[in-house]
Parts: sequence; C-alpha cells; structure tokens
Amino acid sequence: MTAISTIKTYFDAFNTGDTNTMLACLDDNVAHHVNEGQVRTGKDAFRSFCAHMSRCYRETLNDMVIFEAENGTRAAAEFVVNGTYLETDEGLPEAKGQTYRLPAGSFFSLEDGKITRVVTYYNLADWMRQVG
Repeated sequence: MTAISTIKTYFDAFNTGDTNTMLACLDDNVAHHVNEGQVRTGKDAFRSFCAHMSRCYRETLNDMVIFEAENGTRAAAEFVVNGTYLETDEGLPEAKGQTYRLPAGSFFSLEDGKITRVVTYYNLADWMRQVG
C-alpha cells in the first residue's frame, strides 16, 4: 500500500465513522499530535480520542488533497472540516448543535505502510468564532 492509499483509507474511514479501519492504518505506537493539545501515544489513546470526538462532534472532511514525499515515509493532506458541535467539550463554549466549516491539514510519518505519526492543525480561533 502506498502512503497516499494509506492516508486515503484513513480519511475515508474517518468520514464513515469507522474507527477500526482508522486504527488498522496506524502503527501500534503511533504518536498523535492533537491541535493545541498534548501528544497521545499508542492505539489505545487514539481509540479513546476518537470516542471522545464522536461524542462531542460530528465531522466529515471534503476537498481532500493528499501529498506524498520522501519515498512514502511522509505525507500531508489539506481538507475542509464540516462539523456539528454535539456535546459541550471541557473548556470550550456550550454545545447547541452549532455547525462549522474549517480549513485544516494533517501531516503524517509512515513506516512499513503504517502511520507512525499524525499531526492535525486547524484555526481554533475561527472554530470558536463559528460556534460562539
């Protein structure tokens, strides 16, 4: 599997809420760098993060462009997040079903066809403005 196909599989699974397929794309010791958060290490931490996100947010990604570099060991994706804020997330504004649309990007490291690092960025101030 190429880096691009691995990343495409990962994001296709995200869009359908298929956490198990997302996890299958990851190395057991994946480093997950959350936007403005701490690094979470391992599939269990990633699974927990996905469960939390699914409870608080419903999101799909579109306008996806995936890039590959360094012989498939690095990849990046640019996309738009279309979401609904479902349940109040700690330290954030109250959820009332607000919708939002944000440009975002993710960066990946890959080894032996598995994602070893995921870093995602979006503009939190823009999100706060949209749901506030």
